[in-house]
Amino acid sequence: MQHLVYTLYSQKFNKSYTGITSSIIERFHSHNTYGTKGWTLRYRPWVAVHIEVFNSKKEALNREKWFKSGIGRNRKQEIIKKFLKS
Repeated sequence: MQHLVYTLYSQKFNKSYTGITSSIIERFHSHNTYGTKGWTLRYRPWVAVHIEVFNSKKEALNREKWFKSGIGRNRKQEIIKKFLKS
């Protein structure tokens, strides 16, 4: 089973969220439509700005953790800036 690390961005609130899933479509709908509680509920609508695919959950968790580190947050900001320019 493949696992994905994704970054969502709310342009309306200038917020980003990074998470991990094995089903990106369901997870995306959860963040934007189905979810009734949680942090992402407050900042809808979300758009996916970055997705990476991994063959193991461990690899994906390590990458998610990296995106939440200082260097990873800087890289995430670069990805969002590139998205906004397109």
